[in-house]
Parts: sequence; C-alpha cells; structure tokens
Amino acid sequence: MTRTISAEFVGHAPAVAGPGAPLQFCIPAAASLQERRPRTLKHDDTFGVFDHNGDALSGPGSPEGVYYRDTRHLSHLYLTMSGQRPMLLSSTLRDDNATLTCDLTNPDLFDDEGRLVLEHDLLHLRRSRFLWNGACHERLSIRNFDDQRRRGRVDLAFAADFADLFEVRGTVRTRRGALLKPEVADNRVTLAYVGLDRRRRETVLRFDPVPDELTAEIASIDFDLAPRESKTIVVEIAFDGVGKEPAGRTFLRALRDARRALRNSTSRATAIVTSNDIFNESVRRSVSDLYMLVTDTPEGPYPYAGIPWFSAVFGRDALITALEMLWLDPAIARGVLLHLAANQATEFDPESDAEPGKILHEVRYGEMAELREVPFRRYYGSVDSTPLFVMLAGAYLERTGDIVTLRRLWPHIEAALRWIGTHGDRDGDGFVEYGRHTEEGLINQGWKDSHDSVFHRNGALAKGPIALCEVQAYVYGAWRAAAAIACALGRPEHAPELDRRAEALCTAFDAAFFDDGLGTYVPALDGRKRPCRVRSSNAGHALLTGLALPDRARRVVGTLMRPELFCGWGVRTVASSETRFNPMSYHNGSVWPHDNALIAAGLARYGFKREAAAIFEGLFAASTYIDMRRLPELFCGFARQRTRGPTFYPVACMPQAWAAAAPLSMLRDCLGLGFDQARLQISFDEPVLPDFLDEVMLKNLSLDGGSADVALRRSRSKVVVDVLDRRGPLHVLTRN
Repeated sequence: MTRTISAEFVGHAPAVAGPGAPLQFCIPAAASLQERRPRTLKHDDTFGVFDHNGDALSGPGSPEGVYYRDTRHLSHLYLTMSGQRPMLLSSTLRDDNATLTCDLTNPDLFDDEGRLVLEHDLLHLRRSRFLWNGACHERLSIRNFDDQRRRGRVDLAFAADFADLFEVRGTVRTRRGALLKPEVADNRVTLAYVGLDRRRRETVLRFDPVPDELTAEIASIDFDLAPRESKTIVVEIAFDGVGKEPAGRTFLRALRDARRALRNSTSRATAIVTSNDIFNESVRRSVSDLYMLVTDTPEGPYPYAGIPWFSAVFGRDALITALEMLWLDPAIARGVLLHLAANQATEFDPESDAEPGKILHEVRYGEMAELREVPFRRYYGSVDSTPLFVMLAGAYLERTGDIVTLRRLWPHIEAALRWIGTHGDRDGDGFVEYGRHTEEGLINQGWKDSHDSVFHRNGALAKGPIALCEVQAYVYGAWRAAAAIACALGRPEHAPELDRRAEALCTAFDAAFFDDGLGTYVPALDGRKRPCRVRSSNAGHALLTGLALPDRARRVVGTLMRPELFCGWGVRTVASSETRFNPMSYHNGSVWPHDNALIAAGLARYGFKREAAAIFEGLFAASTYIDMRRLPELFCGFARQRTRGPTFYPVACMPQAWAAAAPLSMLRDCLGLGFDQARLQISFDEPVLPDFLDEVMLKNLSLDGGSADVALRRSRSKVVVDVLDRRGPLHVLTRN
C-alpha cells in the first residue's frame, strides 16, 4: 500500500500524490505552521520566519530562516547562553510590524559537576530585530539583575543553505550549485553559493563589537557585568552585497528609516476606530500586515500575497486585495494596475501559459525559476487575473476620477479585452475558459487551483477547458467597467458594444449556469459544457458584479446561508452535502476570508446586508481565537460550536494579503459606503452595523483632495451617520 502525503502546489494548489507521482512545487504537510506559530517580518523582497525566541531552527520541513528574492539566505540562527538556550519571557511584534522583540532570561545553569552556578531569571536578554533594504538587523542587549557580578558567554550559531524557496517547500532537486568556502574576518563572515544559473548569492554577517571568537559557524561574545550593568551586541545580516558601514552604526539609522517608511505609507489610509476594542485590535493588525506586505515597485506600491510561501508578485491576489482596500487607500490599486500593465503578456509562450494581453499570475526570482525547473519565473496561468485587472481599473476610476492614469492604462485595458474575447474564449461561446498549454502548468487556473477543486456531483474530476462561474462574473464586470472607462476617456463609441457583450453574457450565463434543482449557480462547465452540479461558494461571486438576475439572487443567498455552506465562521468553499467535501481540504470545504469578503460584497449589492453582516460576524469571531487577531489564508470548515474556536489549517499563510483586507472590505459593504467623484459625494446607503459593533468612526475618509471624519452609531433599528469634520467641498449623504 502506497501512503499519500497531503501537499500543496505553489499556485495555492494541492499537488497530485500517488504511486510514482512526483510532488512538484509542493508544500509538505509534515509540519504545521499553526503549531510553530512563527513570527514573521518582511520588507520589500526580504522576509523572515522565526520562532518565538527569535531563532531560526533548521531541520526537515522547517520553513524558518531569512529569504531574499526567493532564496533562503539564512537557514539557521540559534542563540545560547553558556551553552543553554535562554527561556522565553515574551515575543511580540510591534503593532506596525516594524520590529520583533523577544525577551528572554537565563535558565538554571550548572557546572560540569552538576552544581548550580547561576539561578534562573537573573540575566535579561532582549532581542530587537527588523528587516530593511535587503538586510536583517538585530540588537541583543544583556542586563545583569543579580546583586553580584556575572560573567558568561553568548553564542550565536548560524548557517546558510541557499535553498530555493521551492526546495524549502518540498521539491527535490537532483542537482544543486556549489557552496563556497566561508570567508572569516575580524568581525564578519561571508557565506556564498554559486548556483547552476551561474549566479553568486551571498550572505554577510557583521558583528559589533568584534566577537571574542568567530568561525564560519558561530560567533562567541563574552560578557562581564556588574549589578544592573548591560552590554549590547549588534548583528547585521546582509544579502547579495547590501550593507557597507559598521553594523553598530547602521542599526539606529536603518530602524529610523524603516519606521518612518511605515508611518508614511499607513498615513494614506483611512483610520478606523470602533466601539469594540477587540475589533480595533483586529483592524490595526490587518492594516499593519497589509502595509508590511506592500513592496515598492518602479510603478508603485504592490501587496505581495503572503508569508512564507507567497511573498511574491501574484496577479489575482493583488487585484483582489486592491479591490478590498480601494475605499481606504486607492494608491495601492494604482500601483497594482501599473505594475501588472508593465508586465502584461505581449506574445505566446506555452511554457509560461502566456498569451497576448494576459495578466500575470506569478513572478519568481530564485535559481529554480531562472533555470525553468519550475514554470513560475514569469507565469500567466490564471484565468481570472485579466478580467479582474479591467474590473479594478474601472473601480479605481470610479473611486478617484484619475483620468491621467486611466489614459496610460487604456492600451493595456484594450489588450486585456482582446484576450478575453479571443484566447480567453477558446470555443467562441461567450464564456472564458482555461486549460494549460504544457504538462508543467497548473491544472486548474481559477483561485481554487487545487487539482481536485472542480468536480461533478459524483466526485469525478471535470476535464477542460473549464469555464468557471466566478470568472464569468469577473468578465461581466470587466465589460461594464470598460464601457464606463471608454466614456470617461472620451471614447463613447466603444461603450455600446461593450455593454452589448455584457448583456449577452448575462443571458447566456443564466441559461447555462443556474440550476433550479440546486437553487444556485453551478461552479463550472466542463470541456463538454456539462454543468458541475455542486453547491459551492463560487455562486456568491456572481452577485459581486451584478451578473446574477435579481429574481435568482434570493435563492442563491438562501443556498449560501444554509448550514451546509455557512458553517458559522463563514461560507465554505464546498457544501458539506457534496461528495468531495472535506473540511480539512485546501479548497473542498474550507473557509477562506477573502472568498467570504467577495461574497459579502455581492450580498450587499443585492440588498442582503443582514446576511453580509452575519458573515462578517463569523469571521470576526474566528479572529478572536487567533494569535494577534490575524486572519489566516484559510481555516478548516468544521461547524462552529459554542465555546470553541475555529480549527486551523496546518500550512495556511499568515499574514496573507487578501485575508488581512477581508474585514476592511466587509466593513465597507455593511456600511454601504460609496464614492461619487463627479459630485464630490461620499454616501452611506442603508448602513447596517453587525451585532458586535455599536459605533464606527472613520477618520480621513478622502475624496479628490477633500476628506471627512464620520461617525456611525446604532440607534434602535437604524444607523445614524454624523459628520464630525469636513475638509474641502465634498458632501456626505445618507440613504436609509
């Protein structure tokens, strides 16, 4: 009997495991991230995964370490005092994610004959760490709280395996490059590797003061402290040539610059304060995580998808994150649109599933991607990124009125529309389908991209080309958005044809996808146009863009909110009544916060705000059981029970951008918040507050250079809107 190990593909998808089947691009489920509860830091293309002590412990299945551009440049970092690991007091991230602080103390220390030489809790160690501009900076402070002088030694062991991210995730390589002989100087060690791509990758560790002993594997520093005296050790770990000044001189300057950059970016966002202190913590964590995940590209700010496995450019993830964040920081959407436009496919490339006009799925910079051992160097295998790109462009224009940026984007929007109408619609039936061009590409190319996520009622996997329910909704939204953009750009002659295509899609979609027996839309049509008669969360996305006919919406909502789909924490990806339902699966029964946020937006669009508020309450309740109030990429879809929290998914990323943005998106939809740039008007359309909120205050709600501070308060069965301050000529309108 062959034992199958659960695993996931890089594109958020589980790999096919079976007799003789290679687990390409997989994340082995041998170790749970939830069990480790790692501490994560990120800046631009560098991220770190540490344990609570601040160490990175190497070993099979361990994702810990510091990564730079998809290579693990530091695989081991281990602090000991007099040969023993310090005891943990606390481990905290700053609210803005700028620094990780680990407070430690000495355990009981014994000599070689077993005699106690130092009682525990007399020496305090504080590790302060942050990432900035391709380097990891750390300050270690040791303080003596004993009433007598204490001497000892601190050892910091280190190593760099220069493993490609896909190796860390489980891909086995038959050949690797060469580790070079370490170079040891008075205060520095240089570790280097030359890959099969002939590129040298380098990690340089520098210490201040100069260690008492320094080898290629360990730095040892002695201390001799009087009562209340302290000693500080500064370590800089730089990658690929970053960092030239002495470590002690750069620490404070880099810390100042890192905090200043975070303050400048988060200052753009609308501030949210509510009557619920726990929700306030959740919001602060969401905002901090989002801006930590944002990377500055030449085109503007771009949210990377998540840590540890998806700290990279992903098209779909960033587009949805930008949509979720659009109301409080439109600059994110602008950066996403311009960066994806700059990387839009212009020619055919079967190995990367590229077709002219198609929008990126994923970009990687590691050795394996450069050598095409994985197809993700610049990969276009997502069917939904292209219509989502046009949708976001339309939403950005509506939110900001930024005609200048839209003129710049218009050629890319036209190219995206051509892709939708030609290469996206493979058989000319008006629906957009997908199918990979090579065996190395992703099998399924919607957001549910597990190999088994599209199936028929009897459990048989659907064969492509496959037309997904939610993709047709995004295409409908893209046609509508493009018509509005064309009119705004002085090209009204384009609008009638774009609107006609939207109307034709609406009619065809209802006929092909609505299943009267299921009371909802089917998730997909297979390659023979047979419907996959399964109740799933996909149908909720049809409400998002207005594709669903009004008389269908109530039945779809009723199905979504039945216990088979709505488990109390959120809407499951697949109903519990379906053949392939598994609450512990990646896509066949789990709960994804971003999926629920898009469904809630659709519910609100059709007037079902109470149901949207119920989903909002479920996700908020789940966050109260999670470390740092941080919503993960997904969690298991077991039914909610009183006095118990949700069941975690073992290798879910935290933080994950579109999950972090989900509560912000749902707050907007419950409040009915809208923007009319032409009229300089902010509106609240039939606002509803979920049960856990009695008051919400929005500060610096901006529109076209003006801004307002607004408070919304529950008053019996209604929500009262109070304008606290207004700057500029904008107006605030309430519709109850």
